[in-house]
Order: sequence, then structure tokens, then C-alpha cells
Amino acid sequence: MADLITFLRNNTLALAGAIILGLLILVITIGPMISPYSPTKLDILHKLAAPSLEHWLGTDAFGRDVFTRIMYGGRATLAIGVGVVVIAFLVGVTVGMLAGFAGGWLDTILMRIVDAMLAFPALVLAIALAAAFGPSLENAMLAVSITLAPQFARVARSQALSISVKPYVEAAVSLGLSTPRILFRYVFVNGLGPLLVQSTLALGSAILQTASLGFLGLGAQPPMAEWGADVSANLQYVRSAAWVALAPGTAILLAVLSFNLIGDSLADWFNPRRRSALE
Repeated sequence: MADLITFLRNNTLALAGAIILGLLILVITIGPMISPYSPTKLDILHKLAAPSLEHWLGTDAFGRDVFTRIMYGGRATLAIGVGVVVIAFLVGVTVGMLAGFAGGWLDTILMRIVDAMLAFPALVLAIALAAAFGPSLENAMLAVSITLAPQFARVARSQALSISVKPYVEAAVSLGLSTPRILFRYVFVNGLGPLLVQSTLALGSAILQTASLGFLGLGAQPPMAEWGADVSANLQYVRSAAWVALAPGTAILLAVLSFNLIGDSLADWFNPRRRSALE
């Protein structure tokens, strides 16, 4: 624990990412409890009001408080991001670990499928899948999960290939331990570091892709508060009332930035040479 505290003190980017993420989580967790406004109630008489003491970030074209929309939308956006990464992690790591450990024809078939999926840009594939599934938040989550799973599979396979030749894994095989037990207790546990780094970076990508689908109308549907959908709905007013689009856009930027900073810092933490240099 002391090493971690020292590492954070000497790594400015890690500390900055943790502070930004902590503030975002604090705002979206506590903010809706104390906000006097509803994220969906219309107030046309006060539409596109400029930022003031009453409305910190102004109001949108329907008179809804922008700051309240960001707080409620943050709950949805971050929850979606975490859910997407959990699904992609479970599927991708299972496929990658199994392919790398088993080898042979199974590895060839699974990795060719993964390569085919990685041949498409992630966002383009997510848009195509979301359009095929239909516009809804659940379908957007599924589409983004499918695009992120191959990335986890690649990392997991590389870890399985390097760890499966270790003496302790060969000893476990010679003792007759079951394949699931070897994969979880020895291969997965010892290869967890790079997978955690990939998970953190994937969180930022998941939030960005989900917001992009919401921006295109393939994710969250009105009147639900969601950062990407709010940017899309208010983009036409960006010249006359810039705050309505800039506020949720800035929230997306800060969330993605914080996860990327934390991911880069985790990569340094799991690298012994880099970690010793920063301690």
C-alpha cells in the first residue's frame, strides 16, 4: 500500500486521472440526490437560458437543466461503460485464454474469427451492429461489447501463450489438474496485470463508442439523459447557446481522459522497471 501511495505521488498523470474520475463519480452519485430539477420535465418558458446561479450550466431547448441532465446522464453513461467492459472481458478473456492454452486447430479457428473482427474499425463495426440490432440502449451495449471482446481475446491469448510454458503450469498439468482450474488459478491469475490495463483503456473506448451511438440515434432514446444523445440533440443550438452541447461533450472528454490516464499509469505500475523509476 505504501508503494502504491508513493507511486501515485510521483506519477502526476495517475493522480490527475484519479482526481478527475473521483470528481465525476462524486457528482453523478450525489448530485441527483440534491438537485431540485428533473432531467426530463419540460419548462419551455425558460428554454436556452444562459448559465446562472439558478442553472449552473443553463438550460436546453426544452428548458431542462443541463447540469442535472449531465448528472443523470453520467450515471447511464458510466454504468453502460462498465457493463460493456465486463461483458467484453468475460467473453474475450475466455476465448483468448482457451485458444492460447489449447493451441492447435482450436487456436487457429478462434483467432481467425478474432482477426476478421479486428479488421473492421471498432466504431464502424459498432455502428453496423447497432443499426442491425435496432436503436436501443441495450442493443448499443451489445454492439460495443462485441467490438471490444476481440481486443481482450488478443491480450489474453498472448498471456496464455507465455504463461502456459512456465514450470508451474507444466507441473499442474503433470499432476492431472483440470483445464478450467489451470486456466483460472495459474494462467488467468498470473496474466491479470495486462488485462486490467486493457480493461481500463477499454472503459474509455466503451464510453466514447456508446456516446457516439447515442449521438447517431442508435443508443439511448429520448427523453433519457445520456451524454452522447444530449450532444446530438443540442448540436443545432451550438452557435446561439453553446453550453447545451459543450457541457455533455466536455463530460465525455473528461471521462475518457481520466480512464486513459489511469490505464497508462497501470501499465507503468505493472512494469517493474518503470515502477521502480517512479517510486
